[in-house]
Amino acid sequence: MGFLQHEEPPRKLPDVLSVDEVARLLEAAPGIKYRAALVVAYGAGLRVSEVAHLKADDIDSKRMLIRIEEGKGRKDRNAMLSPQLLELLRLWWREGKRRSVLLPHGWLFPGRSYTDPISTRQLHRAVCEAAEAAGIRKRVSPHTLRHSFATHLLEQDVDIRVIQSLPRRRPGCCSGTASSRRLRSTPRSRRARSAPSPARSTN
Repeated sequence: MGFLQHEEPPRKLPDVLSVDEVARLLEAAPGIKYRAALVVAYGAGLRVSEVAHLKADDIDSKRMLIRIEEGKGRKDRNAMLSPQLLELLRLWWREGKRRSVLLPHGWLFPGRSYTDPISTRQLHRAVCEAAEAAGIRKRVSPHTLRHSFATHLLEQDVDIRVIQSLPRRRPGCCSGTASSRRLRSTPRSRRARSAPSPARSTN
């Protein structure tokens, strides 16, 4: 009866971008808002839906953490926040406030209406546009950035057990929600110990 067993097609590994390709893609992002969102996806290893639903209060610049509420499995967790990423988020915060699209406790990346979060479709489109502008011919999506993040950690000899535990930190171990004031003023001396530094980007 073995010939009746269903054989699943082999799974293909997702494309991985090199560090140089990631830097080129982020630099080619269409505007400071999308650049900041994509750097969050890469630099913190977040899923696209998690990036879209971040709020300003989720940035804890005192503990250098990003709080993700109801991520995969509807569980809360914390992700690392590098000084370079915090600096870029501050640039976006100032620009967003200048455009009057950021509310004190609102979405970090608002959509067409500042009362709604950016859509995952918008982020997918931004990644594709950036990849095309950067001359990257690989199939790229926001998940590519997240997968590249984990791969680059491996290339830097970070223990696989550390990588696997990064998205699963219990919220109780680093609890506390930041206010928008923490996003504006926090010492830059702390360093993210495990993550590769995302590419520096300027407006």
